[in-house]
Amino acid sequence: MSVLFPTYNRFNVAVAEAEGTTVIDENGKSYLDFGAGIGVCNLGHRHPSVQKAIEEQLQKYWHVSNLYHIPIQEDVGALLTNNSMGDCVFYCNSGAEANEAAIKLARKATGKTKIITCRQSFHGRTFATMSATGQEKIQEGFGPLLETFQYVPYNDIEAAKEAIDDSTAAVMLEVIQGEGGVIVGEESFLKQLEAICQEKDILLIIDEIQTGIGRTGKSFAYKHFCISPDIITVAKGLGNGIPVGGMIAKAKYRDVFGPGSHGTTFGGNPIAMASAKAVLQTVFQDEFLEDVTSKGNYLIKQLNEKLGNNPFVKDIRGKGLMIGIECKSDVSEIISNLIDKGLLVLNAGPRVIRLLPPLIVTKEEIDQAIQLMIEELAKKA
Repeated sequence: MSVLFPTYNRFNVAVAEAEGTTVIDENGKSYLDFGAGIGVCNLGHRHPSVQKAIEEQLQKYWHVSNLYHIPIQEDVGALLTNNSMGDCVFYCNSGAEANEAAIKLARKATGKTKIITCRQSFHGRTFATMSATGQEKIQEGFGPLLETFQYVPYNDIEAAKEAIDDSTAAVMLEVIQGEGGVIVGEESFLKQLEAICQEKDILLIIDEIQTGIGRTGKSFAYKHFCISPDIITVAKGLGNGIPVGGMIAKAKYRDVFGPGSHGTTFGGNPIAMASAKAVLQTVFQDEFLEDVTSKGNYLIKQLNEKLGNNPFVKDIRGKGLMIGIECKSDVSEIISNLIDKGLLVLNAGPRVIRLLPPLIVTKEEIDQAIQLMIEELAKKA
C-alpha cells in the first residue's frame, strides 16, 4: 500500500526520465507527451537553456529569503512587465498562490469584498481559490466556503451585469477556461466586461495560469481579445517544471501591497527565477510565438479535417497549442487507451480531450498524435 494520500487517480505510468516531448517509463516504454505536465513544460522536458540556467544558479546560492535583494527577480519582472499590461510583480510558488494574491490585492485596493467569477472556472484549491472556482466537484465536502464569491455563466454579459453591485471588488476569469472544457471567451463579452469594470472602478483579474507564457501563441492569452486587465496571474509554464507563480498588476496598485501586507518564504526563490528567466527569454521572442501560432493552426486544421466528420466528436476548439476535443460521452477510456498506445493526453471535464503539447512540438509529432487519435476515436464512430 502506498504511503501517499490517494488524492490522484493516477494512470499506470511510472516515469523514469523525460526529454523534449518524450517521456520514458520504468519499463523503457516511450510516450509522446501532449500534456506537458498539465501545461507546465512549455519548452519540453529538460530544455537545455533552462537546465543550464538552473545548474549555474545552483553553483551560486539556493535561498536567502525576501528579506534581502535578489537581483534576478528584477530581471524576470522586467521580462514579465515588458510583455504584458503590468508594471509590478509579486512572486509566489503556484497558480493558486498567485490567485490568492490577486484576491487579496483586489479587496485591499477597493475596500470591497465581492468577487465575481464564472461557472466551470478553475482558480485553485486553497480555500479562497476553491471558493472562487465555479465547480461543485472541487468544493464538495469542505463545508461552508467563503461567501464573497458569486458565479455567473461564462460569456453571458447580462448575467455579469446583473451580478455586479456596489460591493463588487473584482471580476476574475480565464479568457480560455482550461479545466472547464477549453471554452474560449467571446471578445464581445470580454470587452463589454472590461468597460463595465472601468466604469464602476472594479478590478478585472485574468487568470493566465494555464493560458500564459506562450501557450496560445501570444505572451498572454488576454492579448487575443484587445483588453487590458488590471491584474493577471501566472504559474505553470513560467518555470517549465520548477514551481513558481506570479501576480502582475498595473502601477496604481503597487503601494497597496506595502511592507507586511503580503509575503511568502519561497516566492521568487533564485532557482525558480533562473528557470523563469531562461523560459521567458526563449518564449517571448516574436519568432517563437509565431511558430506556436503556426503549429496551433496546423493542429486544429488537421483535427477538423480528420476528426470533424466523426459522429462521436461534437466540437474542436482552442487557441495556439491549447486544444479541446469535445465528445458525445465520457472520454476516460479513450484517454487510457491513448496512453497505452504511447500518447499522453488530458481531459478537461468528462467529455473533453485536452491537448497541451510542449510548444517545441514538431509537425511530425503532431501528425503522429493525430493518427493515434483517429484510430482510437474511430472505435466510437
